Amino acid sequence: MSEETDSRRDYGEFVATLLTRKPSLSRRLQEVAQYLLNNPEDAAIFTIVEIARRAGVPPSAITRFAKELGFDGFAGLQAMFKQRLLGPRMSYADRLRAVNREVASATGPHEPGDPRDPHQVAETFIQAAFDALLRLREDIAGAALTPFVDALQEAKAVHIAAARGAFGVGSYTYYGLSRIGKRAFLLDNLGSMRAEQLAAMDADDALLVVTFDDYTPETVELARNAHAAGRTVLAITDNELSPVAPLASHVLFVKEARLGHFRSQVPAMVLCQTLVMSLGYRMPEAAASPRGRKTP
Repeated sequence: MSEETDSRRDYGEFVATLLTRKPSLSRRLQEVAQYLLNNPEDAAIFTIVEIARRAGVPPSAITRFAKELGFDGFAGLQAMFKQRLLGPRMSYADRLRAVNREVASATGPHEPGDPRDPHQVAETFIQAAFDALLRLREDIAGAALTPFVDALQEAKAVHIAAARGAFGVGSYTYYGLSRIGKRAFLLDNLGSMRAEQLAAMDADDALLVVTFDDYTPETVELARNAHAAGRTVLAITDNELSPVAPLASHVLFVKEARLGHFRSQVPAMVLCQTLVMSLGYRMPEAAASPRGRKTP
C-alpha cells in the first residue's frame, strides 16, 4: 500500500478498526493507540522520533503499530493523519503549527522551561491550554452536544463520578448543576461509601462519568456497575478506546494537553461549563430565580 493510498484512508474507519483490534494489540501498541487518538495533530506534524518521545515508547513500537493496522509503515500512518488535519482545516493547521513553534521557542524541544522561573512555567501551561482549546473547538463542531444536554435534562437527578485529576472538573460540574437548580450528587466516596452512593441512584437518574487516561479504576467500576444496573451513563472522556465509552449512551471527547505528570483541565472545564449553561437556559427554576441567572 503506497503512502498516497494510505492518505486516502478514512480516519473514522481507522478508529473503528482500532476499536475492533484493540483486544489483540499488545500493551505497548495500545499505549501507542491511546497517544495517537489523544494527539492526532502530533501524528500529523512531528517526526516518528519526536512522537515516540512524547508517547514514552520506542520509535519501533510506532512502526509496528502502523504495520499492525495495515499501513506500509509510519509514513503511511502519518499521511492519513495529515489528510485528517489538512483537508478542510488548513487554517487550524496553520494556527496549530504557530502554537507548536511558540511552545518550542518558549520551552525548548524536550523539556519545559526552567521550573525555577514561574513565568516560564506559566507560559508553558498557557500555550498548552491554548493548543487544547483549539482542538476542542474542532472536536465539538461535530459532537452531539444537544443529545447530551437532552439526557441531562431528562434525568431526574445527575450523579457525578470523577476522581483524581478529573475531580476538580467533576466537583465544578456538581456546583454548576446545583446552581441552576438541577438535582446533582457528587460520588466522592466519603467514608468509603462509593457503592452505597451509587446504590442511591433511582431508575430515572443518570450517572455522569468524567475520566481520562490513565482511567481511574474506581470511576470505571462505577460506570460498569451503573450500566449493569440499567442506569443511564453519560461520559466525558478522551477517546474512543476509553473503557467508559462503550458503557455510555452519550459520550463527549476532550483531548487534554499533558505536560509531564500534569494535565490542563481547561478544555474539560470549558466543555462542562457549556453543558451546564446550555442546561441552565432550559431550566425554569434557573430562569425564574435571580440566583439561577448568574453565570456558574
